[in-house]
Amino acid sequence: MTSSPRTRAAALAGRATAVGTARYGARAAAKLAQDFLRPLTPNGVLVSSIGLGSYLGECDEADDIRYADTAHHAIATGINLLDSAINYRCQRSERAFGKALSRAVRMETAARDELVVCTKGGYIPLDETQPATREAYLEYVRREYIAPGIVRAEEIVAGGHCLAPAFLADQIARSRANLGVETIDLYYLHNPEQQLDVIDAAELERRLRAAFEQLEARCAAGDIAGYGCATWNGLRTPPGERGHLSLAMLVRVAREVGGADHHFQAVQLPVNLALNEAIRAQTQRIDDRPLTLLEAASELGVAVIASATLLQAKLASKLPQQMREALPGFSTDAQRSIAFVRGLPVITSALVGMRSAGHVRENLGAARAGH
Repeated sequence: MTSSPRTRAAALAGRATAVGTARYGARAAAKLAQDFLRPLTPNGVLVSSIGLGSYLGECDEADDIRYADTAHHAIATGINLLDSAINYRCQRSERAFGKALSRAVRMETAARDELVVCTKGGYIPLDETQPATREAYLEYVRREYIAPGIVRAEEIVAGGHCLAPAFLADQIARSRANLGVETIDLYYLHNPEQQLDVIDAAELERRLRAAFEQLEARCAAGDIAGYGCATWNGLRTPPGERGHLSLAMLVRVAREVGGADHHFQAVQLPVNLALNEAIRAQTQRIDDRPLTLLEAASELGVAVIASATLLQAKLASKLPQQMREALPGFSTDAQRSIAFVRGLPVITSALVGMRSAGHVRENLGAARAGH
């Protein structure tokens, strides 16, 4: 049975603010690097430069508990950026974060205005468990999304991706319920380049315009505070190649839809020692000038959140000796990999999946005072 937004328990009121996140940063300052908290938005909201991701794991209660406990520990020790997606672990990652947020506020570990809650929408999410067969999945989509009129079958790409405005409004409501918050601080369109499997760039821009109009409306309603795009390949793919996503186009559409005070604030993409296109590859264009993604984001005033910092633990150990020598002063390869990403100009935060207090302690070692 799908969780309905109408059955949502009392949600945490408010959102992250400049005052609240500065207060949080002041508590973390004694034990973490001076630049640990960094501006996310022009209005002064600060986020920890190491954020908590929630992609990996089983769709079971054991990992739910691990995520909730780890998130609460992370909030208590310096991490105020929580990143999820409604489709992660069949909605369980959002719900686990919701438990952690409620616990943190109830126990006065942190106030709601100190915490930056981020999630994503675009993929039709499963609910608690995975269907046993492809046929069962298609029946689930028909029953839960097509039959109620939330989505039209022709709006679904690649069997499960959708950017239709009505679908996004529904997903935001479900995510707010899962997370237990009145306002999501940053809401990403999830891998919009997936649409380019079946449509051309002009049609994608049209669909993004309609999506941004819905997201600006959700900002006006207070359901979200800002939005962006979380991509895997799109921003790392060169112009002219299938799947390329132009940051300049995204910002232009946001300005056309929302005016000078639009709420398009951030992009998320893989940045790590192995996937380093954002640093070295000129995949973006502004006025026909070739730029790297980090250069383009800096010029356009868009925050960059790095995902896959440890590349699903592949960069947490066995780094080459020359890399260890290039990043001295750390006790583990995980710390070195995180420090590399956190130290890049323009990067606001490096996301790391963590499912234990030990992981949190180790990873925060990449940003202890003195580093």
